[in-house]
Amino acid sequence: MKHLTPILVSASLLLLAVSLLPGPAELSAWQVITALLGQGDAQARIIVQEIRLPRSLAAFVTGAALAMAGATLQGLLRNPLAEPGVLGVTAAAIFGATLALYFGFAAPLFAVPASAALGALAATLLISFAAISIKRTSTLILFGIGLSSFIGALMSVLLVLSPTPFTLAEMVNWSFGSVANRSLQDILFASPFLIAGTILCLLSGRGLTFLTLGEEIASVSGLDIRRHRLLAVGGAGLLTGGAVAIAGGIGFVGIVAPHIVRPLTGHDPGRSLVPSALLGGCLLLLADLLLKTVPLFGALRLGVIASLIGAPVFVWIALQEGRHR
Repeated sequence: MKHLTPILVSASLLLLAVSLLPGPAELSAWQVITALLGQGDAQARIIVQEIRLPRSLAAFVTGAALAMAGATLQGLLRNPLAEPGVLGVTAAAIFGATLALYFGFAAPLFAVPASAALGALAATLLISFAAISIKRTSTLILFGIGLSSFIGALMSVLLVLSPTPFTLAEMVNWSFGSVANRSLQDILFASPFLIAGTILCLLSGRGLTFLTLGEEIASVSGLDIRRHRLLAVGGAGLLTGGAVAIAGGIGFVGIVAPHIVRPLTGHDPGRSLVPSALLGGCLLLLADLLLKTVPLFGALRLGVIASLIGAPVFVWIALQEGRHR
């Protein structure tokens, strides 16, 4: 689809604008516009600039990061069911955050997001070393599944041994995922991880396209498979760490967005990276809009809504893949 990216950019800007309207305080569209421009009522400026805009940006950036990471991993592993959690990076990031909460390090500013980013970085480094030595991508998937299961077991230990009910609640809330009460500082803190991850994923785009022909043909064509894996895995890991540092655990965006975009880009994984990111941001913005506008969903977390929408789509994709094989 020739104009896919401009259409998704326009849709993203429209959804960002619409997401600033709903909330406990009723504001008109004109009040929102004037508040964004730094004019009008002081209370409206605080609500829009310090509460609604950071929340919407956090949802969009998180969805975009997870979707680009998912598109990268799907291209690398040539598996439409791959997503950021498949290699254990999401689990490691959540574990890092809950570890900080367990030991009471939540008080210092950015302590929990920093721990999430460090957890993701540690897992990314581990997987990157594995990607250099492992010859087959299928083995890399098994390595990631094993790492994710091990970290999940460690998470269970932390939850069981939680020192106080308050700490337990905080740990569970972080693992569910949310962009409520996020600030621009939270996004800025995660931006180095997000920028570095985006650059690495984009650099891997040409290799992802070559890999559609198979690893052997790609290697004969001059593609450095190990270097390419390092770029793709490192980029996806950094993006996932940045996303978890902002919003906690959010699932399925990394599967759904690339799957929708893939047919529109001629099934070229290299060309699907940017459109997938834009669509992922839109999808998570829509999920957050449901939280803010539908009373039934008001008490739920963003990660729960994303899973309620994404899990059936994941099952449908899996069934479709099973029929084609």
